[in-house]
Amino acid sequence: MSSSLAEYLAKNYLTADPPKKKGGLKKRKRKEKDAATTSSSSGLIIADDDAAGWENTAANSDDDDGPTISGMTKSFKKSTTSNWKTIGGASEAAETAAADAILAANTDGRTEDDAPTVADDSLAVKMSSGAHAGLQTAAQIAVQMARAKEEERRRFEATDPAESGKGQETIYRDASGRIINIAMQRAEARKKIREEEEKKEREKEMVKGDVQKLQSEERAKRLEDAKYMTLARYADDTELNDELKDRERWADPAAAFLTKKKGGGTSKTGKPLFAGAAQPNRFSIRPGHRWDGVDRANGFEAKWFQAQNRKNEKSRRAYETQMDLD
Repeated sequence: MSSSLAEYLAKNYLTADPPKKKGGLKKRKRKEKDAATTSSSSGLIIADDDAAGWENTAANSDDDDGPTISGMTKSFKKSTTSNWKTIGGASEAAETAAADAILAANTDGRTEDDAPTVADDSLAVKMSSGAHAGLQTAAQIAVQMARAKEEERRRFEATDPAESGKGQETIYRDASGRIINIAMQRAEARKKIREEEEKKEREKEMVKGDVQKLQSEERAKRLEDAKYMTLARYADDTELNDELKDRERWADPAAAFLTKKKGGGTSKTGKPLFAGAAQPNRFSIRPGHRWDGVDRANGFEAKWFQAQNRKNEKSRRAYETQMDLD
């Protein structure tokens, strides 16, 4: 059966190609000779049982470099051993292993995609704000600026205070460059302010009269006595009654015979007063004992009292009218 199959293949598929060109035929013959030599030397046997659908491609192909079937034997037999062999042998395998070892040593067993990124950005081009130059996202710029600010803060804290001037007192100089003693200047400024305040107080005391000074002293004394005074003062309070009796009222009709003072009496300052009648004034100040009884004023006091009387009368009538309407 094998001989009939070989005859069938030789008859239908191993027909020689017709020569087309002289040069092409020589070239094809040379290729067939080389292929036959290679196949015979390597011992390659083509054993294909499914050969029923083959066509004569060599007869229909016009390409001189097209594939050709050559080196075929008349008898096909099944090969029991593999005829493939490794090119290069043990030497090539050793070279490949050495190259892999060098690669593993340089990359530490990682590929290019898995290689670690460089954390130190000292080689990157930075701007004055601390951010890297180039196209970046807003989040990256914010992180870089925050990192630069933190580094500047740590660097400032690590700097010697003597060099950075931290905690040192400011040195002031005048126009000529001499150092100004700030402590002395501040002491002089405080002294000047204190003198100005004392001057203002003296001026206030100078414009006051003797009676106003005595009233201020009495007010201060009453405030001091109020610390030890009871909260409620009743009608039988002797101190309160004596104070009310000693108070002088110019319109009091009983002042002439209830007073214990002889003559005009004395003022609060201890000076004698005029014994006769005198026109009142808005300060309730009585004339001295040397007054001759002649009113030498310009009449302002009388007009002031008249204006006060009109104002009080107007307020009283308005109140009474409102009460009648209600």
